[in-house]
Amino acid sequence: MGWGTARVLRDRNAGLYLGGVIVSGFGDSAMSLAAAIWVRTLTGSNALAALVGFCAWLPAFAGPAIGALADRMRRRALLVAVNLTLAVVMTVSLAVRSAGGIWLLFAVLTVVGVGAVLTDAAETALVVAALPAESRGDFNGLVRTAIESMKLVAPLAGAGLFAAFGGPVVALLDAVTFGLAALAFRLLRVRESAPGPGRSWVAETVEGARHLWRHPTLRALSLAGGAALVLSGLSSTATYALLDVGLHRPPAVAGVLTAVQGAGSVIGGLSAGALMRRSSERAFAAAGLALFAAGVLARLVPYLPVVLGGSLLIGLGLPCPLIATLTAVQREVPEALLGRVAAGANTLMYAPTGPALLLGTAMVAALDYRVQIAVSGALALAAAAALAATI
Repeated sequence: MGWGTARVLRDRNAGLYLGGVIVSGFGDSAMSLAAAIWVRTLTGSNALAALVGFCAWLPAFAGPAIGALADRMRRRALLVAVNLTLAVVMTVSLAVRSAGGIWLLFAVLTVVGVGAVLTDAAETALVVAALPAESRGDFNGLVRTAIESMKLVAPLAGAGLFAAFGGPVVALLDAVTFGLAALAFRLLRVRESAPGPGRSWVAETVEGARHLWRHPTLRALSLAGGAALVLSGLSSTATYALLDVGLHRPPAVAGVLTAVQGAGSVIGGLSAGALMRRSSERAFAAAGLALFAAGVLARLVPYLPVVLGGSLLIGLGLPCPLIATLTAVQREVPEALLGRVAAGANTLMYAPTGPALLLGTAMVAALDYRVQIAVSGALALAAAAALAATI
C-alpha cells in the first residue's frame, strides 16, 4: 500500500464514502446470488433464475439518460434519497412467498438496477467535491478493491443466509445496507455547487453522450474498459471446459481460480494511484490490458500453476482500464456534466458484458475452449496495442 492510499484512508470523507460503497455493495452482491437461488427454488426454472442477472444489467443501457438526473441535484442529497428509496423498495420483496409473486421480485431488482446506475453516476461526481484531485486515483483504486472483495465474499454469504433463513432475510439485509449507505453519505462534509438551470432531459442526455464521445481520451479509455470486460466475459465462460478438458480437474477448482484473480484485483487496486502518478491514465490502462491478455493466454497451457499465474495476471490487469477511465472522467469533465458523462462511460464499459457472456456460452458449445481463449487473449493484446499507440 503506497503513501497515497494511506493518506486517503486517513481522510474522513474518503472513509465515509468507502463505507457507503462497501455496505451497499455487500448487500447487492449477497442478494444477486440469493435472488437467483430464490427464483430457482420457487419456480424450478433455470431460465427464470438467469433473468435475475438480466434485471440488474438491463438499466445500464439507459446510463446517459439516468445519469442526467445526477446533474440536476446536489449529489450527496441524491445519494441519500436514492439509497433510502432502495431500502424501502427492497422490503417489497418480503411479500414474495410463491412462484406467483416472482414478478414482484423481478420488478424490485429492476428498480435496484436503475438505482445502481444512478448512484454510480452520482458517486463518481461526488468524489470531485469530496476529495482533492491528487487523491482520486488512489481512492478509485480503493473503491475497485472494495468492490472486487465484495464479489468474493458477499455472494457466498447471501447463499448461506438463504439456505439457513430464506430469501426474505437476505432481502432485509440488502435493505439495511442501503440504509447504512444513506447514513454514510449523509455524514459527508462537502461543498457542492448548485446545479444549473435544467433543460429538456433529451438535450441534457445528448449533451453528456456527445461530450464523452468527442473527448479523445475519455472515448479511448471507455472503449478500452468495455473491451476488457467483454473479453473477460468471453474467456471466463470457457473456465469449466478448461478445467475439465485441459487440466482434468473438478469444477470446484474454479473457486481457487476466482480467489487468485480476486487477490490480483486487490493488489492492482491498491497500487493504481501510485502507478498513474508515475505515468498517465492511458499508459496505466494499456499496461493493464496487456497484463490481462497475458493472463488469458496463460490459460492455454495445460498446467495448473501456469493457469493460476494467469488468473493472478487477469486480476492485476482487468481493473486498470476501469480505474483509469473513472479517474480521467473526474479530471477532465466539467462538474455540471459529470453525472451524465460518468454514466455514459459506465454504459460503454458494462452494458456489452451481457451479450459477451451469451456469445461465450455459444462458443463453448460449438468450439474447442482453446480457440475461445486464444481469440480473447489476441483481441486483448490488440486493444492494448491500439490504446498504447494513442499515448
